[in-house]
Amino acid sequence: MNNSGNDYVIACPAGCHSGFRETDIVSPEGPLKRCPDCGQLVSQCSEELFWNSMKEFDDPKGTLPSGRAAVRLLRHTKKLMKKIERLSGKKRNDISLLDVGCSSGAFISTAGDLGVNAEGVEPSQAPVRTAIKLGLKVYQGFLQDIRLPRESFDVVTLFEVIEHLKDPLNLLKECHRILRKNGLLVIRTGNADSWTVRFMKARWDYFSIAEHGGHISFFNPLSIQKIAKRSGFVVEDIKTRRVSFYQKGEIPLVCYRAAKLFSELLNRPAVWSGKGHELLAFLRKPY
Repeated sequence: MNNSGNDYVIACPAGCHSGFRETDIVSPEGPLKRCPDCGQLVSQCSEELFWNSMKEFDDPKGTLPSGRAAVRLLRHTKKLMKKIERLSGKKRNDISLLDVGCSSGAFISTAGDLGVNAEGVEPSQAPVRTAIKLGLKVYQGFLQDIRLPRESFDVVTLFEVIEHLKDPLNLLKECHRILRKNGLLVIRTGNADSWTVRFMKARWDYFSIAEHGGHISFFNPLSIQKIAKRSGFVVEDIKTRRVSFYQKGEIPLVCYRAAKLFSELLNRPAVWSGKGHELLAFLRKPY
């Protein structure tokens, strides 16, 4: 059992109370630690390293896409909104949505173009200024500090957010407070219980705080279920997808292409088995 005094994350982000055990997944900050109750993985990075790595997000451009990325975002947003419409029983024109960690507003802008009443929250000042210049409704700060009205949204989205938080339970409780009854919380994050992690271990760039600033906490379907229950939600659906064995440049190009082809053949089984490395969860606030 490891209890380093310099670690930024000292308790299970999913709310368990069993301490941590070191794993054989070794990053530059030390071995990742695992909660024995829910399988949550956490980094041993220091608080100073965490906050230094988060500076990359104070970028005026933020997440604004262009070219093919913009086309992909539109396609993915259309697909997501169809599922939200089905689960919520509402048409998109009647849906009020808040995107937490919205950066410069790429997702809420695209959702707005599709007819959704979309707003955002973002702690970094530079991308918020960009979003406001684009005419988007974005609040600057942390959601828990802004104190939006109770039961004011039908949907709250957390895309690539909870892996940055040492205490995501408080954020989920605030999402629960601002959602209307029967409202949806949509979470997208990495899946630490995936075939990718089993094969790549520390080579998976999602674990790298140098590659992905602020990545300190790594969920899996079970830990999502645990944190959902502890914050007042019921799990509507959890899906995973995608498999990887190598990062580009790790092996000769011909070998990389062969490995990529094999991983693509495993994409559908990864969906069926819940072992893909991209995780999308739909949580519902009960009546």
